Amino acid sequence: MSVIEKKEVDVVVCGLGWTGSLMSIELAMAGLTVRALEKGPDRSYKEMSYPKPADQYAYDVRNKVMATPAQSAVTFRYNSKEVAVPTRKWGAFLPGSGVGGSGLHWTAVLLRPTPTDLKLKTYADEAYKPGILQENMRIYDFPYEWDEIEPYYTKFEKICGLSGNTGNLKGEILEGGDPFEGPRSEPYPLPALDDTLNSSMFAKTARKMGYHPFPNPAAIASRSWTNPYGNQIAPCNYCGFCSRYPCLNYSKASPQSAVMDSLKQMDNFSYEVNAEVIKVLLHDDKKTAKGVLYVDENGDECFQPAKIVVISGFQLYNVRLMLLSGIGQPYDPVTETGTVGRNYAFLSHGGTRLFFKDKNFNPFATAGASGQMFNDISPGNYDAPSLGFIGGAKIHSSQASGAPIGTGLPAGTPKWGMGWKEGMEEWYGHSMKLSITTTCMSYRDVYLDLDPNYTDKYGLPLLRMTFNWQKNELKLQQYLKKVVNNIADEMKPDSRTQGYLSMDDNFDITEYVSTHNVGGAVAGDDPKTSALNKYLQSWDVHNVFVPGGNAFPQNFQANPTNTIGAMTLLSAQAIKDHYIQNPGPLVQA
Repeated sequence: MSVIEKKEVDVVVCGLGWTGSLMSIELAMAGLTVRALEKGPDRSYKEMSYPKPADQYAYDVRNKVMATPAQSAVTFRYNSKEVAVPTRKWGAFLPGSGVGGSGLHWTAVLLRPTPTDLKLKTYADEAYKPGILQENMRIYDFPYEWDEIEPYYTKFEKICGLSGNTGNLKGEILEGGDPFEGPRSEPYPLPALDDTLNSSMFAKTARKMGYHPFPNPAAIASRSWTNPYGNQIAPCNYCGFCSRYPCLNYSKASPQSAVMDSLKQMDNFSYEVNAEVIKVLLHDDKKTAKGVLYVDENGDECFQPAKIVVISGFQLYNVRLMLLSGIGQPYDPVTETGTVGRNYAFLSHGGTRLFFKDKNFNPFATAGASGQMFNDISPGNYDAPSLGFIGGAKIHSSQASGAPIGTGLPAGTPKWGMGWKEGMEEWYGHSMKLSITTTCMSYRDVYLDLDPNYTDKYGLPLLRMTFNWQKNELKLQQYLKKVVNNIADEMKPDSRTQGYLSMDDNFDITEYVSTHNVGGAVAGDDPKTSALNKYLQSWDVHNVFVPGGNAFPQNFQANPTNTIGAMTLLSAQAIKDHYIQNPGPLVQA
């Protein structure tokens, strides 16, 4: 079969979620011709207007806007001595599918990391004595100073219409915000979302116990907002269909609501859906790419020539595409050579559900990011070195959705049938949850590579994940369990249930945790330990840029989207300011 060759463009963008849409609009605004290729279907708000998304079975149970394992399977094993097997059903994480990617169904908590989170290796070297941390732990600093990346957090938050309370404005600590956050150059664009009963109860108790709660930073408009691209985002009406759903009110920031409406109007931008990129093609010297090979919706192989290639899919897809394309050296955990695949990290969660007979929390009236959290238990803010582990968590009471299927019920309630229905009738709306979202360190023997046994429908190797919980993260869970249950004791519920990792737990890929997968193509200052430089440019192939969670050297307790957006905008600015005029490495190895 002959390959169909397309007209050359300045930039080809592989994946049209948050990073792909941001790169597309920023580079198109600079006058470049941009062509985006999205392996999933188009998703416009016309097809998702009310009441279509208000269908819990379709979106929350059947995962209507998520990729299926048949489309994007990975293989999984606990350690390198095992044979990995493919995922048959998504569980622990839910990558998006189609235009918007995971940015369409996300919960929209848009939280910054702290300056310590970005310089975790520096902090660890100063705070921990030798021998305390695991020998196989491999943590690194992000390659940014706070003042360097902070303006891009600010820009992305304006694009999203961030709602919340400012805690640190140019070094001044303000009441009602996070006192541990890095200095902001500007306040939040919009006021915080309204509190729900559970979050106000949690905040009152946490404050009484000496913690510093603040409203969840939300990429959900509390007031009407027009962003820097000219897109209008409507004020939230607290419909309760948010996390796992497209926003039926146009209030949750997504590539559709924040970027695509303006991007589609640009004559130098075009995109193709159901177009799966299977390889970045390199010139003979392997130092530059000449474009990408993809399969279109008719099953034909196409070649899209381009001067710049942006790999901007979900983190796992980006790493796999780099490995399939021979961009960078694959990581070898035995010799610790190579960079593509190293430093994969996930995260853990847990929590305690409190039941109150005399409280009605109206869980159906909420926004995805509704809630309060505190950051007191994050690296550098408490004495973790004396406890023998590194890391922390955001501790929060959030109310992402009021949809009844999956609502927690008291211990002993049947999980189906008449007993479940009776339990729902008695307890729906009478419980709240105290939750943890934790850090996750990176380790020498936790990594991604290409599977030698399993292939996709094109005959290309699947991505293989080697991962399991480590003692450091399990110790952290046990400590956080005590912190959360002390808060629960103070709140005096009628009963409670809880779920935390024990010290002998293994990772369960079938149970949902989060979609905050990171690492595998890390950004850093050293090409021996990072696949990308600080501008998300491949050290090896200088016209390839790879924005996404893949660039994180480990996972912090803050949701990753804000940092992904900021790093992408910083990269786009460097391309516009420097690379276009003088193509080549932006950082000398």
